[in-house]
Amino acid sequence: MKQGMFTIAENSPLTERFSLLRLEGDCAAIERPGQFVALMLPGLFLRRPFSVCDWDGKGFQLLIEQVGKGTELLRSLPVGQELDVLTGLGKGFDLSRAGERPLLIGGGSGVSPLLALARRLAERGVRPHVILGFPSREDLLLLDDFFRLGLAPTVTTDDGSFGIRGRVTEAMDIPHTFFYACGPLPMLRAVCEKSPAPGEVSLDARMGCGFGACMGCTIQTAKGPRRVCKDGPVFEKEDLLWTD
Repeated sequence: MKQGMFTIAENSPLTERFSLLRLEGDCAAIERPGQFVALMLPGLFLRRPFSVCDWDGKGFQLLIEQVGKGTELLRSLPVGQELDVLTGLGKGFDLSRAGERPLLIGGGSGVSPLLALARRLAERGVRPHVILGFPSREDLLLLDDFFRLGLAPTVTTDDGSFGIRGRVTEAMDIPHTFFYACGPLPMLRAVCEKSPAPGEVSLDARMGCGFGACMGCTIQTAKGPRRVCKDGPVFEKEDLLWTD
């Protein structure tokens, strides 16, 4: 974990609810896709956590969904604004487990950390198959970015307005050695139950501190209580306990 000041270099709307934010500064603490950052916003007490969409030597990108006061404020901040940021938080995806035919599955805003994951796998000479699910055509996110990596995601939409009609599980009947998934909890459960392969999933949770001190994001796992911010947000499929 590292604390530092970052400057907003881009804050571009993608849809009515989503924006792409780029912050420039020292990213040395970001080591794996699936890790997250925590931003201190003007006038607000608690930091806001966001998974890293992608990063390079100069900065990182975040996919921002407007869901409350903090994200509404963040989407309104101008280029040049400086923010206090904690970087390198959490445990990311384990690329060494991908095998020859990894499957990446994202739903809604859960597509965010999969872009960085796809890029790092591609850099290793591994071409993952990517499945992305959205409510409708108007909600598509980051497709062009995946295409620029030489990948052609399979897209599902709930209403059938783009790609395959239905949920991401409708497109999972392809051989894969390992899977990585991020999205809504019901989607993650369905993916884990359908795939015969081992995998890792990235969980979303309300966080207080973001680095394991407050215990506010603790969940029960097969290995006992675990903090999503510190022991996750990436967990192995076998460790998750699904409750009705």
